[in-house]
Amino acid sequence: MWYTVPMQDFYIRTIEDLKEAVQTLGFLPYFENSIPGFSIEEHVDPRAWFFEDEPGVWEWKGPVIRSLGCAYGKFFEKKAAFVSREWFMDLANFRRDGYDYEGFFNDELGTYKDKALFDLIDANGPILSKELKQLGNYRKGGRTGFDTSIGRLQHQCFVLISDFKYMKDKAGKEYGWGVAEYATPEQFLGPGFGAIYQRDPSESREKVVAHLCKVTGAERGAVERFLK
Repeated sequence: MWYTVPMQDFYIRTIEDLKEAVQTLGFLPYFENSIPGFSIEEHVDPRAWFFEDEPGVWEWKGPVIRSLGCAYGKFFEKKAAFVSREWFMDLANFRRDGYDYEGFFNDELGTYKDKALFDLIDANGPILSKELKQLGNYRKGGRTGFDTSIGRLQHQCFVLISDFKYMKDKAGKEYGWGVAEYATPEQFLGPGFGAIYQRDPSESREKVVAHLCKVTGAERGAVERFLK
């Protein structure tokens, strides 16, 4: 495999570097977090953030998601991260603790606001955030709490970001910031995602903790805090 402990061994210069890092490490936060050195931000060539005539690391998110079929979202410490398809199965299994969202809500583990947003995504996803807000009447004088609910649903692994779409000018050139497209993991990863429930959530949690200790070199306590 390309990347091994310590994390300091890797350096991201190109989109291919980033894809290989996601696939090899399994988990890759975008920004600096409570585990030192465990982020793209800390291991990317500064020149790769914004190239003059081509997409930089900020625009690579959508292509990486599409190419690898990996999960992306605010899964750790309210910050965005890539998680490979294989490792997301275990992350979702222990975060969901054996529940689908209906059961989660019925056992009073989810809020009414979160349930309303989840139902919109479940019925209409994949859907762009601006369209989702319009559909759910998330605006001044309308429904509130979009950012809180969408963040919580991602952390619980009931929702993820399935792509980023860009506006285009008359020449067909993309511009501006990418607009997030939301989906449920079932919609994005397909019927095989249901296999997560075949393993005990505690077993999945232990697998994730052990793996992150290995790839980050962090102590178990630090990894467990990162995963909360």
